[in-house]
Amino acid sequence: MIKRKYPVGLQDFSEVRTGNYVYVDKTHFVEQVATESKYYFLSRPRRFGKSLLLSTFQYLYQGRKELFEGLYIEDKWDWTKRNPVIKISFSSIGHKTMGLEPAIQQALDQNAEEYGISFTQKEIDQKFKELIETLHKQRGKVVVLIDEYDKPIIDYLGTPQISTALENRDIFKSFYSILKDADPHLELVLITGVSKFTRVSVFSDLNNLTDLTLDKSFDAICGISQQELEVNFAEELQEVDNEEIKRWYNGYSFGGANSVYNPFSLLHFFRNNEFKNYWFESGTPTFLINLARQRDLYDFEKISVDSSALSAYDIERVQIIPLMFQTGYLTIKNYEDGIYELDYPNLEVRQSYLNILSKSYIQDDVLSGTSWANEVKKVLNEGQVEKLEGLFNALFKSIPYELWQKQNEHYYHAIIHLTFRLLGIYVESQVHSSDGRLDALVQTKDYVYCFEFKLNGKADVALKQIKDKGYLTPYIHSGKTCIGIGLNFSKKMKKVEKILWEEIKI
Repeated sequence: MIKRKYPVGLQDFSEVRTGNYVYVDKTHFVEQVATESKYYFLSRPRRFGKSLLLSTFQYLYQGRKELFEGLYIEDKWDWTKRNPVIKISFSSIGHKTMGLEPAIQQALDQNAEEYGISFTQKEIDQKFKELIETLHKQRGKVVVLIDEYDKPIIDYLGTPQISTALENRDIFKSFYSILKDADPHLELVLITGVSKFTRVSVFSDLNNLTDLTLDKSFDAICGISQQELEVNFAEELQEVDNEEIKRWYNGYSFGGANSVYNPFSLLHFFRNNEFKNYWFESGTPTFLINLARQRDLYDFEKISVDSSALSAYDIERVQIIPLMFQTGYLTIKNYEDGIYELDYPNLEVRQSYLNILSKSYIQDDVLSGTSWANEVKKVLNEGQVEKLEGLFNALFKSIPYELWQKQNEHYYHAIIHLTFRLLGIYVESQVHSSDGRLDALVQTKDYVYCFEFKLNGKADVALKQIKDKGYLTPYIHSGKTCIGIGLNFSKKMKKVEKILWEEIKI
């Protein structure tokens, strides 16, 4: 098969269409947005096609019919209708080097220059207002497209420059405030970003935005659905493992109804024909990892939240779960009775996030959580429990001295959970039973292991707790060998002081 051209990283609709690149037709969504309402907001993770979507709107309203030949919208749009477009991308205006306000000034000047307009106003909000009103008077109602509106804010979250994020938020409030009163001059407003801050934080005066983020009818406006994959990549799918592609790159759901593939990773895969962590490696979530580590959070699977928890957050009180959802590290797996169940979207994100989070706990550049977990998996699969003590001590030997002095049982529990989950071993942490909460339950093909961890305690007490509480009782008739394991970590000895295990029978 002759390799086709994949638009990896391309954000200009004209370049994609004229350059003979593969294009997944999204113009049915474009037509729906353009005809149903007027003010929109859309949050999606990075590299999910937001910029290409906005570029599509830009060329649509410019009347570039030749670019839409053969697409859904071609015979459904009035091509005699053209509107002036103000388009600003906050990912490329140089807000870090020149400051946000001068960067906006420059972006407005560039938009005005394109239409031969000279400003009489000096402040950014008034220049924005003047540009909209002048364009309407000269050329018709205006289309405003704002891409990555939040980048000048999220670039500073979790950094010593958090005050800059707050300053930029206030600049945005002033900048966007003119849009509400500009309604008679506007044809369409579409604002996109990764995160969704509370409306009062950024869009305090723009209370008429239609939020598409969790709208089921727009869940595939960005990303690639299963149907789109099968229609547009039929040739490629004949030569690859379809289920493996789904396991690696599908699973993102933004409305709770349908799932989509990550377009960045999927296109990279078809170009390279190799399963890798393409999207994750394109931007390490350092802030999220640090935030999780600071708050002793490590288990992000099957999290239940209500819709208000996903809708927005404040800069001063950043909540990690909605931020992980908005940035693409968690996604909706189920929705019922107003409650969303969140989990990692796919193998790429799950494996990558667990690996980097485990390294942040271990804090060792040499010993990787993955390599350690591989050894543990081999031991547990073969039932060689006697080898666990040496493996645990190899892991904890790498922990810096100062961490031994200040961490508690929860810290060691986190390390075990993360490293086990890395290898896909079935492990549940803090599992509820009728008689309490066990620390970890691990299932392999032939064994069920129940772990109870103690810090500066006694391994025999831990093992006795497993038996007395009957933690393994539900698994006795599973056909697998059930083994209770009690471990005691000694801060003084800086290692596993003792490990005891016993096969649990009826």
